[in-house]
Amino acid sequence: MVAAPLRAQSADDQIAPAVPSADEAPVALLVDITSGQVLHARNPDRRFMPASVTKVMTLYLAFELIEAGRLDPAQVFAMSPELAREWRRKGSTMFLDAGEQVTVHDLLLGIANVSANDGAAVLAAGQAGSVAAWTAAMNDTARGLGMSGSHFGTPNGFPDEGRTFATANDLVKLARAMVTRHPDKFGYYVGRTGFDYKGIAQINHDPLIGRTPGADGIKTGFTNESGFSYLGTARRNRQRLVLVLAGVENGRLRGRLARAYMEWGFTALDRRRLFPAKAVIGEARVQNGDTRRLDLVAKGPVAINLPRGSKGKPTATIRYEGPLRAPIVAGQEVAVLEVTAPGVAPARIPLFAAEAVAAAGPFDRIINAIAGLFA
Repeated sequence: MVAAPLRAQSADDQIAPAVPSADEAPVALLVDITSGQVLHARNPDRRFMPASVTKVMTLYLAFELIEAGRLDPAQVFAMSPELAREWRRKGSTMFLDAGEQVTVHDLLLGIANVSANDGAAVLAAGQAGSVAAWTAAMNDTARGLGMSGSHFGTPNGFPDEGRTFATANDLVKLARAMVTRHPDKFGYYVGRTGFDYKGIAQINHDPLIGRTPGADGIKTGFTNESGFSYLGTARRNRQRLVLVLAGVENGRLRGRLARAYMEWGFTALDRRRLFPAKAVIGEARVQNGDTRRLDLVAKGPVAINLPRGSKGKPTATIRYEGPLRAPIVAGQEVAVLEVTAPGVAPARIPLFAAEAVAAAGPFDRIINAIAGLFA
């Protein structure tokens, strides 16, 4: 398996940063997942058919199963005669044949980089016992991520009379979970420039890879019913943006819009740093713990994106369901820092316990009770 060489930059790649118009992209969403700030949104909760972007959920579920020890990249699955009758050479493919054995490792690469419909079906049936059981697990996983506006009827997004649908907000949640929960697997399997299997070399049609600095790609989608869609991401200077486009008329336009949109996110806004990495952001009250206060920290530097040249002053508020209840594990997510500023959507940054808090012993409870009288 080899990646195709990087393509030389063409005049089409020299695109001015811009937000896509409503005529060009009826659904458009750009989010800084580093801060949780929405940089631009158009119809982010409108349901649409995601086509092959569905395969991102199949990849994410596979990553979760690998992490849980229920799936191994070295496992070998076979394409059954039943699967071959339905999926052999159907749409995007990695050219699997009836009875052919293939590793999970190669299936993941084929799904992620050449959108293999046959690969997604073989992975689904091989791990779960049936495609239906796999899609049920996809929907359970989606609910766990809070993807309330999405449903999956297939592992690959092939047209299914509208049973598969998603929203831009939900796809950003999925992308965030994939990047943050499985950074190593995401970095290894997703975003290659191509995939060579059985001596057949295919390129990845992701519009950002090799064209936009810092781009990892994720997944394109297309059917006649849904039009052209895209879920993509790029990272620069510790800032990661995720974009969604849907309902675009053609692939060339989708590529131009994606590159201009992502570049706008990185260049049209000033990123103002509020707290350095490892800084104590604030504190939270603790109930029934061996301490009554807990320092709160973020995973990295805290920043907000403001319109270029803006003089607006950000305001930060710590929000949590309080008081927190001990015991609390160091590094546990316990609060959110909400940062607001004029003219932009708020940023919501998770905050974590700087240290562990044990449950209070008898003496601690007496001290806490007395202290509470004077609080």
